[in-house]
Amino acid sequence: MNPLRRPFKYSYYNATLYIIGINVLVYLITFFKPGMTSILGLSPSGLFSQHYFWQPLTYMFTHGSITHILFNMLTLLFFGIPTEKAIGTKEFLLMYLLCGILIGLISVAFFYGFSIYLGGEYYRMLPYFYYNLIGASGAIYTLLLVYSVIFPKAKIFIWGILPVPAPLLIVIYFVIELVSQFSSVSSVAHYAHLLGLLLGWLYLVIRMGIHPVKVWINAYKR
Repeated sequence: MNPLRRPFKYSYYNATLYIIGINVLVYLITFFKPGMTSILGLSPSGLFSQHYFWQPLTYMFTHGSITHILFNMLTLLFFGIPTEKAIGTKEFLLMYLLCGILIGLISVAFFYGFSIYLGGEYYRMLPYFYYNLIGASGAIYTLLLVYSVIFPKAKIFIWGILPVPAPLLIVIYFVIELVSQFSSVSSVAHYAHLLGLLLGWLYLVIRMGIHPVKVWINAYKR
């Protein structure tokens, strides 16, 4: 058996609620001590200059506003619990944390490399070197993709009214994030969302031996 695909013994410990609890706790800490955001968030400066080696993990538990954490945690609640029940807590944690950490590392490597490319020996003077990535959104986009493959016939109600099949919603999200990345100027890390979808796809193929498109096609053949 391929060691990368060796399954965990199934267990379910409701890790989704613990993850939500940690996110809320970290938000309260940063709310009362805003300076902690730069310590817990992920940036080239923090990782390479300050040696905050925990940042690739802690950034995904750090949020900048009540709306930011509320939207992410509601999404995690609605899609995390059924996904965790379906694949087991160990697989769920591996998927969520591994993809989240990889999103962070790829992001910080890009901004670090971009700073050196533009600034040369003066790279520390560029804002890219201090770009601070926070939020669970990237890992949650991974979760959404995995959910759409495990439950391909599930319908998600947009604004509580419009039912959209889960695979179609993923395609819509991908298009929106791709267009937004190259056409909008905002503080939203659209590239992290795209990385979340990409890494979720790779996780399904490499770790679980599942090809999303085949699953979606088979689900809607009839």
